[in-house]
Amino acid sequence: MAKYLAQIIVMGVQVVGRAFARALQQEYAASQAAARARGTAGQQSAAASSITGMDLQEAQKILNLSTLTPEEIQKNYDHLFKVNDKSVGGSFYLQSKVVRAKERLEEELSIQSNQQQQQQQNQSQQSPET
Repeated sequence: MAKYLAQIIVMGVQVVGRAFARALQQEYAASQAAARARGTAGQQSAAASSITGMDLQEAQKILNLSTLTPEEIQKNYDHLFKVNDKSVGGSFYLQSKVVRAKERLEEELSIQSNQQQQQQQNQSQQSPET
């Protein structure tokens, strides 16, 4: 009786182990496909998030922005930086978050402009010369 119980347990563990290994392989393949789909811009954006310690959505929320324009970024940055100045009773922590948010958004603008330039270069190379 104990022998059969042990065999059932071993077989159950093997089945679960194989299913887990298969699920891991599928997840790895899906993540690789998603990374390829995101392309270079996605990798650069992820690297910028990693460097600044802040993702794009968080930076937009901090500076209260819905669209990325240099003028709006600078305007909101100036206002929030002054409001959170320690000399007027503000918080150095919040001020540093505002600075990091501005840096992250400027990095994203740079990534987007580089991507647009590359697309224009690719289009000009693909179009027939007249």
